[in-house]
Amino acid sequence: MNNERIFVHGVAMLLLAVVLFPALWMLQLSFRAGGDIFDLSLTFTPTLDNYRALWTGLFPSSFVNSVVVSLTATALSLLLGVPAAYALSRCRFRARRHIALWILATRMAPPVAFTIPFFLAYRLLGLIDSRTGLVLIYLTFNLALVVWMMRNFFDGVPRALEEAAWIDGCGVWSGFRLIALPLSAPGLAATGVLCFILSWNDFFYALILTRTTAMTAPVAIVNFMQYEGWEWGKIAAGGTLVMLRVVVFSVLMRRYLVRGLTAGGVKE
Repeated sequence: MNNERIFVHGVAMLLLAVVLFPALWMLQLSFRAGGDIFDLSLTFTPTLDNYRALWTGLFPSSFVNSVVVSLTATALSLLLGVPAAYALSRCRFRARRHIALWILATRMAPPVAFTIPFFLAYRLLGLIDSRTGLVLIYLTFNLALVVWMMRNFFDGVPRALEEAAWIDGCGVWSGFRLIALPLSAPGLAATGVLCFILSWNDFFYALILTRTTAMTAPVAIVNFMQYEGWEWGKIAAGGTLVMLRVVVFSVLMRRYLVRGLTAGGVKE
């Protein structure tokens, strides 16, 4: 039994090392001087020059854009999608399952399929290179995820609890706010984290629909890849900062994230 446990732990550590290796390699590259970037030796003199150089161009404003757009899109997705998921979970009508399937179907097409329609519509509406335009894009794609995930969590909340609250004088909205929503908090946190990650890491639409004013951090990192040469130190530093925020956010929410992802997968 001990040998089996040692083997399982060894395999787990090996897989963990494989998964973390790219991130750790990028982290150490961000502390290397320009002349040491391609040196495979792990002994070097750390420097913060790459991080200091990031704050002299467009990267600071692009980082702020990413934060504002991702948080706003996530908040709006939850604000609109959670009540819709609750309605699909609790209301009994014939087209309920079909509507849920249609909502999920909006995520089945590849993002590139909507590029030209979105670009033409945004140019007509004057939303090119604006934070509002990016928020609307991310809201469009995150809503389906919120509705589909949260509906499963609400299905797992016993309806009898809300019916008891209704008997005591609560309305439908009060039962949703005081009973169903608190009991679905792990699922809400898990869904929020996933929406934030999808919005934060988006590169395709941010590249197509922004120029300079609403440029996000992933797009700003690409600007370090120039014809004169690639600034590997800045690329690694920028990638580390972009990755670090998601890691910190996920670690802070890890308890709810794990509970949410596991709770929604089982229906009694």
